[in-house]
Amino acid sequence: MRAPAAGSPLEQELRTRFQQGVVMMHMREYEYALSSFHRVLAIAPDMPEAHVNMGFALIGLEEWASARTFFEAAIELNRNQINAYYGLAVTLEALGDMPGALGAMQAYVHRAPEDDPFRTRAVAALWEWRTAAREAAENAIEAAEDGAGEVGGEATPDPQGAATAGEGLPSH
Repeated sequence: MRAPAAGSPLEQELRTRFQQGVVMMHMREYEYALSSFHRVLAIAPDMPEAHVNMGFALIGLEEWASARTFFEAAIELNRNQINAYYGLAVTLEALGDMPGALGAMQAYVHRAPEDDPFRTRAVAALWEWRTAAREAAENAIEAAEDGAGEVGGEATPDPQGAATAGEGLPSH
């Protein structure tokens, strides 16, 4: 579907609804924002900005899976829709997909201009997520090393040389 003709009543409605949705999001009236952006997408289904704003409204409602779908659609429509990468990263973090969140946020930082107002937040999020992943890996290694010398969970010889069931294993 093509965009409505410039100056047409449909194009005016598109602009009005889009602006209403933006205002509603700023007011944290996410349901009303969704209604406005839904109408925008009915008029112009290939408008990536409307997909992004639907995603952000859905984040406001904590509807993470639906938000992900809209951010991915925006990226599919326009690979340079940088705020879609930011929203996708936030959504993937909430869904527990940290590798995906890191990738999306890195794509945002890579594409965002130096003066982008959200760039500092994005860099901070990347640092935080990478630090948390590194600490989790270090803790897992320490736990594995600490567990290697312990008895629990494995059969161990008794003083007489016969194997006995360790903690967590069934005994016969």
